[in-house]
Amino acid sequence: MLEALGAAPRATAAELARQVGMSAPAVRERLARLEQAGVIRGYRLDIDPAAIGLPVTAWVRIRPGPGQLLKITELAARTPQVSECYRISGEDCLLLKVHVPTIEDLEAVLDEFLLHGQTHSSFVVATPVPPRNPAAGR
Repeated sequence: MLEALGAAPRATAAELARQVGMSAPAVRERLARLEQAGVIRGYRLDIDPAAIGLPVTAWVRIRPGPGQLLKITELAARTPQVSECYRISGEDCLLLKVHVPTIEDLEAVLDEFLLHGQTHSSFVVATPVPPRNPAAGR
């Protein structure tokens, strides 16, 4: 059912029921249980950043200076160009996904973070494997 829902997140319970061979009430009950258990955490709108004027996407790794980790996470939360922020292992502590109109705009965003640590950026040039449902293929 998760695979079917991942392929068509706006499908009705009746449509999902036909795909997985269950009744619509059983599908609704199972979806409710999955939501309550935290397996399904919400429904997201997938927006193409380039289509709304943000063609430059970069992954930014940040190595905080001493005592700066909390300040960087707070800054990331306040920075609208940051769409994702992950705490990671290794020499760098944070990984940010940033969307901006131009390289110059990225420079301005990075300058804010440079006050608190070192940054390393990689530009996204293509997405050969788009984001997918982690339950697909299980």
